[in-house]
Amino acid sequence: MITSQSKTHISSYLTSFIFFLTLFFASVQTSAAAGKVYNWRLAYTWPDDFPLFTNPVKSVAKYAKELSNGRLNITFEGATTHKKPLGIFDMVQSKEFEMGHSAGFYWQNKDVNTAILTTIPFGMIAQERYSWFYEGGGKELTQKVYQKYGLQVFPAGNVGMQMGGWFKEKISSLEDLKGLKMRIPGLGGDVMKAVGVIPTNIPSSELYGALKSGSLDAVEWANPGIDLSMKLHDQAKFYYTGWQEPSAELQFLVNQEAYESLPKELQSVLEASMKLAAFEASISFNHANVIQYKELLSKHPDVQVTAFPSKITRSLANETRSKLKQLMLSEDPLTKQIISSQLNYMKDARQWTRLGVQAYLNNSISIDVVN
Repeated sequence: MITSQSKTHISSYLTSFIFFLTLFFASVQTSAAAGKVYNWRLAYTWPDDFPLFTNPVKSVAKYAKELSNGRLNITFEGATTHKKPLGIFDMVQSKEFEMGHSAGFYWQNKDVNTAILTTIPFGMIAQERYSWFYEGGGKELTQKVYQKYGLQVFPAGNVGMQMGGWFKEKISSLEDLKGLKMRIPGLGGDVMKAVGVIPTNIPSSELYGALKSGSLDAVEWANPGIDLSMKLHDQAKFYYTGWQEPSAELQFLVNQEAYESLPKELQSVLEASMKLAAFEASISFNHANVIQYKELLSKHPDVQVTAFPSKITRSLANETRSKLKQLMLSEDPLTKQIISSQLNYMKDARQWTRLGVQAYLNNSISIDVVN
């Protein structure tokens, strides 16, 4: 006969059993989650023979695998394979790929804020931009823009100061720019259009052929560390200093849903891997410029490296101001917020840049002791 006391004991045992069973299954599920392997795919804009651009992709995959003990594996596919060099945004948004590596101004037709977040003509240099992004509110504004599309975005390597482009003919006046067909993306392309240039944006693999055939009169791509390998100097002998991209930032795009499916510790692993890959990429870009500019000077004396006449530069600056004012009247309040944030931060940061870096360079004395 089961007494009420026995029933109480059985109920107590049953409750304890269910409790410990629940703990057991929770422990099993936690262990399973801890051991789960996540296999991601990353698409990048660049051809496979573009090492300076593909290195950060390889680095992020390497570090993610090592730091996660093999739990986060990222394979990658370049434009040579997927054939959509300017389609990274769409492929990551649709989750065809969990990640992408590209530059934000390639999809400014979807949202002009993505171009503003890549670089602004006459804007911040790389050191100032990184400070703004990580300490001045830039990261938060960037995520506000991209989260509307189910994406997150992170710095993926700063190319640094870009040159103003390779021109087949010498540019002496604004009249010389009118009607020129030029590859130049982003806000720089919009400004050039305002002074009479016909801007276009085509993949890097097509630039040399377009210059050679005459379908382009000028090409703005990057800087000596990258441009020389593309042999643009074979087709255009006038190489102008830059104004349009003082700190061109590449981006890692991450599908938001895929990111949120990762355990917290793997989210941290991914972010740390991207930050380290971006740091290495920025160093590599600068080092390549050091080496390749030296080669340009010694091996290609027929190339004329020069600045645009001051009258042209002033006109470009004026058109940049007009473009930014126009953008700040946009219906999207984020646009004004992003531009204001960058320009206000640059105003403060530039005081130190001028006192520190610029004053040092202006007054620097050679200490060369090498024979």
